[in-house]
Amino acid sequence: MSAAPNRPQKDTISYSFPKEERLCSKKLIAELFAKGSSFNLYPLRFVYIKHAQPEAIPPRVLVSVSKKYFKKAVDRNRLKRQIREAYRLNKHLLQAEGQYSLQLLAIIYIGKEKKPFNLIQKKLNLGLERSVIE
Repeated sequence: MSAAPNRPQKDTISYSFPKEERLCSKKLIAELFAKGSSFNLYPLRFVYIKHAQPEAIPPRVLVSVSKKYFKKAVDRNRLKRQIREAYRLNKHLLQAEGQYSLQLLAIIYIGKEKKPFNLIQKKLNLGLERSVIE
């Protein structure tokens, strides 16, 4: 069955997290940690580099969880999945008038114990808003 013609259209917000938005380049990662600004919102740490002028290209994002505190890959992967999901649902907060001010962004889990998804999402929201403002 097809959708009703008078049904309102969904928002134009994209909730995807494609490969082009993931930060994989070792050169860019080294640049991010050498030149980037950072702040902590426990249990997350944000490291970012801003564009000189806002651009239409979304930031490239890196998500990391320490092997020191989470020895089992299962635990690290679960936390990374939760952070990526929270970012995917809230990345529209980085966009202002169709433009993005951030170029590179690293989200690092610095907590020593696993936290629930809603706390991670709340802290990620606060961090995204703060990184746009600074």
